[in-house]
Amino acid sequence: MIFKPMAIALVHHPVLDRRGDVVTSAVTNLDIHDLARLATTYNLSRYYLVTPAAEQQLLASRIIGHWQKGAGASYNPDRCQALDCLQVVNSFDDALADWRSLVGSEGLAMLTGASHQEGVDYPQAQNLAAERPLLLVFGTGHGLAPELYAPERPCLAPVRAGQYNHLSVRTAAAIMLDRLIGEQGDVLPLF
Repeated sequence: MIFKPMAIALVHHPVLDRRGDVVTSAVTNLDIHDLARLATTYNLSRYYLVTPAAEQQLLASRIIGHWQKGAGASYNPDRCQALDCLQVVNSFDDALADWRSLVGSEGLAMLTGASHQEGVDYPQAQNLAAERPLLLVFGTGHGLAPELYAPERPCLAPVRAGQYNHLSVRTAAAIMLDRLIGEQGDVLPLF
């Protein structure tokens, strides 16, 4: 199946903590390069790292700089290449606006969340991805804040493999992208 261009966003704000309060979660080194490598593996056009916290943006910039311009660039050229798709943005709205500036107004944000048991199944999501450029949105902490969920933003069905449903966001993203794109899928580049 051939899919329109696709991107992912990893949201660090607004997300929920274990008590259900809206917070800003910390950016980690693994968030940066693991999801960039995942996005590059599946030929995604962008990976948006979403955080409004200036110190977290600075941390991300330092880590990215190490792997793209510093000693890490020559030590691990594959990681350097993977980070080319990464863009740090202040908000989900900024990520969606940038995505739509690249793909047009048909760009569709599809949210994810383990607590949203009802959602678009993978065959339906594949059909949507073949018709419209998708921005697949993942939340850190204990998931995306309720304010991000809206009728115009479908939610992808969560990973279900048994009763336990507490995967890391990196693991869930990898499983979901593989179920969505799979070995036979081909994601078109932006240009």
